[in-house]
Amino acid sequence: MQKIKQNDEVIVIAGRDLGKRGRVTRRIDEKRVYVSGINMIKRHTKPNPQLNQQGGIIEKEAPIHISNIAIFNPATNKGDRVGIKVLDDGSKVRVFRSNGEQIDG
Repeated sequence: MQKIKQNDEVIVIAGRDLGKRGRVTRRIDEKRVYVSGINMIKRHTKPNPQLNQQGGIIEKEAPIHISNIAIFNPATNKGDRVGIKVLDDGSKVRVFRSNGEQIDG
């Protein structure tokens, strides 16, 4: 079970965007995710008239490693670790480690 999923609100705990919050837009693999407004880079692109693409400096998001983000806990207003709890019916749910509240569902 993934501890950080798409549409989770996360907070950056390391790197140049320390303390910023955003939503996970997509996962690349087990270790890297895209977060909206976080880890912005500038890409110098040449114009391509065949694709109707303008040239210039484009600012876009780069993937960030999941070790540098933590899921945001609205109860404590801080980043939190994620635990997995098995319910009586055998299904697994994600919980916040600090207070044991269920994250989703």
